[in-house]
Amino acid sequence: MFTTGLVSMGMEVVWIRQFTPYLGNLVYAFAGILAIYLLATAIGSSDYRSHANSRHPDQSAPAWSMLALFAVVPVVAADPLLPLFGHLGGSLRLCSIVIFCALTGFLTPLLVDSWSAGDPDQAGIAYAVNIAGSIVGPLIAGFWLLPWLGAHWATAVLSVPLFAIAAFMAFRKPAGTAPLPSGFNPRYKFVITTVIAILLFSVSHDFENAFPHREVKRDYAATVVATGVGFDKSLYVNGVGMTSLTPITKYMVHLPMAFMSRRPQNGLVICFGMGTSFRSMLSWGIQTTAVDLIPSVPALFGYYHADASKLVRSPLARIVIDDGRRFLDGSTETYDVIVVDPPPPPEAAGSSLLYSREFYDVIRKHLRHDGILQMWFPANDGDAATTVSVTKALTDSFPYVRAFRSYDQYGIHFLASMEPIAVTSSAVLASRLPSAAVSDFVEWGPQATPKLQFESVLSHEITLESLVALDSLSPAMRDDKPINEYFLLRDRFHLYK
Repeated sequence: MFTTGLVSMGMEVVWIRQFTPYLGNLVYAFAGILAIYLLATAIGSSDYRSHANSRHPDQSAPAWSMLALFAVVPVVAADPLLPLFGHLGGSLRLCSIVIFCALTGFLTPLLVDSWSAGDPDQAGIAYAVNIAGSIVGPLIAGFWLLPWLGAHWATAVLSVPLFAIAAFMAFRKPAGTAPLPSGFNPRYKFVITTVIAILLFSVSHDFENAFPHREVKRDYAATVVATGVGFDKSLYVNGVGMTSLTPITKYMVHLPMAFMSRRPQNGLVICFGMGTSFRSMLSWGIQTTAVDLIPSVPALFGYYHADASKLVRSPLARIVIDDGRRFLDGSTETYDVIVVDPPPPPEAAGSSLLYSREFYDVIRKHLRHDGILQMWFPANDGDAATTVSVTKALTDSFPYVRAFRSYDQYGIHFLASMEPIAVTSSAVLASRLPSAAVSDFVEWGPQATPKLQFESVLSHEITLESLVALDSLSPAMRDDKPINEYFLLRDRFHLYK
């Protein structure tokens, strides 16, 4: 009972890591895994209950062998080299957990009945032991196996206790009262399933094996892959592409910095990414703090920037591993510029906490009176309702908000402040950059001078009224109204609340 709880719930944590590259970092991905887990478990339990009188624990050896085998099957389904693509491919991969869950649902009540023999107190003890395993399993999987071994080998380790139980059940001497059906040969079935499991495991790969050039870091929160060469580098967190080497992440810093009429003294970057915005802010020669939730993300800073080690050693630089919002809640420091670059896509699970009005209220407390918030929103990846919801949350929180399309028309730079953000020419903005910031700003183009760089964004300012008009029904983003995350309810049923 303890082992089935530990392994099944530990496996669920591993499945989330394995299937996120194919299902996305969405609330519906976890909901899908949970729904299949519960449904298949219920079907297995129902099957056992419908034949409870004819079942005997000594006849469960084949079921244990199959349970051990199908614990390994998801590593094959999550193989990036498996030719399954699109939403259908993700659904097919997810179906690989069905039989394992059904067998767990079948064997768990069988064990309870075998132990309790109809005594409800004994049954309660059995389920308590199962729950204890269900608590320990995710802790072991999330804080030890995944950071240490990755999803592939974590599955192998979690399946070992199941193979041990299957071997015990296959080779033990059955009780004399247990009727065995003809052709019952649990030993042969155990050997066959073990061989198949070894073969399946040996030919499967973790997601990072899809990239020939890579550096992989793992921790309790994510598997992070830095991949690519030269300027064609990418960052993946749990298999989801986060960012690339792009001038957009430089604009996120230089645009609000240059809009300040005075020289900024310090700044904060929430969401580290490749570290480009952190690097750009340091080029202004100011105290720079960067906060990221995933420990392995800043650890790969050097993969993308050759001067990373020098910048990290700077007395002006500070990198904090924490949730950006929680970091601000526990701090009293104020900043001239705060840059927020939420994880893509806009529908990402938990991202509403970086788009909500309550978050902007927190930001406002940590901005100096003339400070500027730069809020990046990848509008091209989001729907109109989400764009409007974010816009309304900003305008409800700040009296002065301006919006600019990025230089390549991808996404929106929102600038928000408690003081007016003056209409300023690109030449004036360019004149405010210190020499090191000038070099950083034009490093990757697309223009050769800071003036032209700024002009490519200033010329694409968007009125807030035009953004709100995209979907007038959409309310402002709130912590309790995550419009972006629950898009299926809105798209399919037109529900905004």
